[in-house]
Amino acid sequence: MWSWPYTFEILPVLARAALITIEATLLGFFIAAILGLVLAVLRIAIPALAWPISAIVELIRSTPLLIQIFFLFFVFPSFGIVLDAFAAGVLALGLHYGAYCSEVYRAGLEGVHRGQWEASAALNLSPWTTFKDIIIPQAIPPLVPALGNYLVALFKETPLLSAIAVLELMQTAKILGSETFRYTEPMTLVGLFFLVMSLASSALIRTVERVLNRRFLR
Repeated sequence: MWSWPYTFEILPVLARAALITIEATLLGFFIAAILGLVLAVLRIAIPALAWPISAIVELIRSTPLLIQIFFLFFVFPSFGIVLDAFAAGVLALGLHYGAYCSEVYRAGLEGVHRGQWEASAALNLSPWTTFKDIIIPQAIPPLVPALGNYLVALFKETPLLSAIAVLELMQTAKILGSETFRYTEPMTLVGLFFLVMSLASSALIRTVERVLNRRFLR
């Protein structure tokens, strides 16, 4: 049976845990977005790095995120790199989705008309200026929906951080359930939270897409 008093009792605890989930999502996606763009630009700008970067991207994309989380948290200390649970989880999220974002960026950069590159070369613009002022502003707006999908996917992957004892939303709900043997309320609230935040993220992504497309069309 559903207990409203118990629901209101655990709601503040879950709300605090939700902040950890949101923080992990935003930090992880920030790393993924920046890393993906850097990998894509290096892959195109420096042909000698194309194969090594491609191999790294495929290695990351072809292994489960959970294994990568365990590797960063349990194996890195063997090499003298010690990360706390939250840092290891966020870094794993960023690296994993950075590999996926790099492929999205690469497709967008290569989709810019070749004439833009040739015009930049004719004007004697440096590669940095070409990417920064000409190529990237044209490539990014069409990529927003795909990047937004990865943001939502990353958000829904944050419960994996509970495997290394990060007290995010799912881990907190499991602890509450184990203490009282009532799982219906905490798990339902967790599901509702993920649903609401995913819908809010999707709406925000559509808004950003419209704004960028409007500016691009101008």
